[in-house]
Order: sequence, then C-alpha cells, then structure tokens
Amino acid sequence: MGDEVPRAVDWKQLCQTKKEQYNINCVWIIMVIFVAMSTLLDSGVKPYNHYGAYLKEKYNGQRVFKVIVDGNFTCPNRDGSKGYGGCTYCNVDSFTPDTARKIPSIREQVESGIERARKSYAAEKFIIYFQPNTNTYAPTHLLKMMYDEALSIDPENTLGLSVGTRPDCLDFEKIALLESYTDRLDVDLEMGMESIHNDTLERINRGCSHDEFLSAMRMLENTKLELCVHTIFGFPWETEDMMLAYAAEINRQKHIKFVKLHHLHIVEGSIMGVKYKREPFKLFTIDEYTDFLAKFIPLLRPDIIIQRIFGIADRELLIAPNWGYPKSKIQTHIDKGLESRAVKQGSLYFG
Repeated sequence: MGDEVPRAVDWKQLCQTKKEQYNINCVWIIMVIFVAMSTLLDSGVKPYNHYGAYLKEKYNGQRVFKVIVDGNFTCPNRDGSKGYGGCTYCNVDSFTPDTARKIPSIREQVESGIERARKSYAAEKFIIYFQPNTNTYAPTHLLKMMYDEALSIDPENTLGLSVGTRPDCLDFEKIALLESYTDRLDVDLEMGMESIHNDTLERINRGCSHDEFLSAMRMLENTKLELCVHTIFGFPWETEDMMLAYAAEINRQKHIKFVKLHHLHIVEGSIMGVKYKREPFKLFTIDEYTDFLAKFIPLLRPDIIIQRIFGIADRELLIAPNWGYPKSKIQTHIDKGLESRAVKQGSLYFG
C-alpha cells in the first residue's frame, strides 16, 4: 500500500470550531463564577426566620395579604383612664394607611383593602388586621360585633384575624372571644412590649409596666392564639446591652411565635417629635441599626418568626431618622448587611 496523501487542512473551519468551543467555555466559566458569587439571599433565603417564607409555606404558595382595619379604638393612656397624651413616640396616624384613615365603616375598609390588595399585589387570601390603637379596649360584646363584621366580608378568602393590643387591655373573657375564632381561622394576638425596662416605659408614658406584660403572658400560657410581640430599639438612654437583653426575655416566653422588631423613629404629632425638633438626640443610622440586628438576631430563639425587622412612618409624617430609601430598599439593605455579616438566627441561643 502506498503512503496516504494528507488532506489539506481547512483552517477557516478549524478556526470557527475553536472559536465556538472558546465561546462555550467562556459561557461555562461565567456561569460558574455567577453561581459562586450568588448568595442564599438571591434565592429568597434570609439569615433569619422571616414572615414571608412562613406564609408561603403555610398557605401553599398562595399570596396572602394583611388588610388593615381601624376600629376607631382609643387607648387607656389617651382617654384618661391611665393617662393622657399617649406614648411619647406615638402618632396613631403614622401607623395607619390613608385607606383606613379616610373610610369610616369597617365594611368599607375591608372591601377597599381587599380590592387594593388584589389589584396592586395580586393577593389571593387575606388576614384581617385590627391595628391602630388598642383593639381589645372595649366591652367584649362590642369587640365581637366588630370582629364578626370584618370577617364576614369575604369569608371564603379570609384565612386569619390579627389583633393588636396592649398587655393591660386583656382579660380571660377577651382571650376566650379571640380563641373562639381559632376553629376556622388562624388568630394572632400582637402585644406591644416595646421595652423590658420599667424606667423606659415610664419615660415614654407607656402607662403599662413590664410586670403587666408578664402578667398578660401568664394568662396566655396555654392559649390557642399565636402570639406576636412588638419591640422598639433605640431609645437614646438605653445602652446596647439593655436592648440585647430583650432577646432573653422573649426567648423565655415559649409561647411567643412571632416578633416585630422596630427601630425608634420620630413622627409628626408625637410628644417625642416636639422634643426632637427642639433638641435632636441620637438615633440609629441604617448601618448602625443593621449592626445592632446582627448582634440581636443570633440571640433570638431560632423557631421565632420575624414578622417585621424595621418600621417606618409615611414620608410626610416622618421627622427622623430619614434613611433616604423607600421601604423595599431599606429591607434589601438590611438583609444584605445581615448576610454579609454571616448572621444566623439562634446561633448564639442556648436554651
């Protein structure tokens, strides 16, 4: 056999093939780098037990939205039964959306809230949330009428009832009323603890001691209700250690399921707002608050669900601190800050 004559190399085709292979390799390299650089937060996993994930899992991915209802309640340290003027940080309008402030009837508020939630957020199911002021501060029979009316608007799509109140405005009769809804709804009771330090509670004209909070918790030890506790961080006379101590008190109450963590913010129409304008005092910057949360969250029991990690008033009511971001960006900034600090809820909890 004679020697084979080598075929001419098609350099153009070879270069094209090499180029395609190079492009494929580049794509793979970019994908590997992207995966390596991506974080759990990019996948919706936060460094703490957050409410959005809880709702999604509990209700099989349905979009659940809280509809705020203003029952036109007052408060025992506003109407004179305990005091006047309310808590020094409080202007109730700052916690109530325009839709609730301007619509007088409960039915109209719920109908409007549901319609807005469907249009703006594609909400499918709803939790009726009695939020402004003290929503157990009335005779039990009147409370029942109000709760019943709100829950009757769209019963097929209403999953829960949430009621915000003070520890000193609860008794066994009112607890029993709220528990009577648990056979068909999830019912959570939100109580303002605010601070665990009685000196602070006196200075903010809370009209309610921490002992009264603990008394309410004892009444609720075997309740069917899901308990949520609200705190405020950043009173200028409280040290970091004083604020971090809140975690141990929350952890000790084993029947607490949810918490709402807020930084102190100053609003128009509040006593503290008047004082701040006269003589400004130190408040958290967004990064200082993130630093604080990075120390607090690891101390918090890992099963507790954080419903809210900060709170802020509408722009027209907010005096300070103005962090310069809308709510969504504040949330992202804090979450990214916590993740970058390798925060993990409960990592320092030893129960």
